[in-house]
Amino acid sequence: MSLSMYPASAPCFARALRNLSAILDKAQAHCTERKIDPLVLTGARLYPDMLPFTRQITIACDNAKGAVARLAGVENPKHDDTEKSFDELKQRIARTLEFIAGVKPEQIDGSEQRDVTLKLGGRDVHFKGQDYLFGFALPNFYFHVVTAYAILRHNGVPLGKTDYLGSP
Repeated sequence: MSLSMYPASAPCFARALRNLSAILDKAQAHCTERKIDPLVLTGARLYPDMLPFTRQITIACDNAKGAVARLAGVENPKHDDTEKSFDELKQRIARTLEFIAGVKPEQIDGSEQRDVTLKLGGRDVHFKGQDYLFGFALPNFYFHVVTAYAILRHNGVPLGKTDYLGSP
């Protein structure tokens, strides 16, 4: 049985991003209820040398749209990375979801052997589409999504596994 690249990519990114947007709603409500300045949470880190919450969200979005664009062979939209508030982060997620929704399955299916080149650490790294998706894009994306979740949970936002996974 072969695996189709579209269902293994775009819908997975979209589902996690929708869950992440709902998590942002819970974080915003937590701040309002507890009278916490939202910038405290959006600037929070798990450890001082880690990237802050806002960057976890922007990088997750960048990974999702970048992977979909590369696999589909279309231009990767650029975002400015200026988000600071929960609302701005939700808008970033919404723009990413809109882009993903605009890519058709037939643009991604068959991309298993498509050449994908990324600039990482100042050097070009080459992948074939399937290796890129499963060995780099999805793991990197989920790393940043779960780190964003962990930052909020660490700071007292009442989240559980179902918030991360979403409803079946």
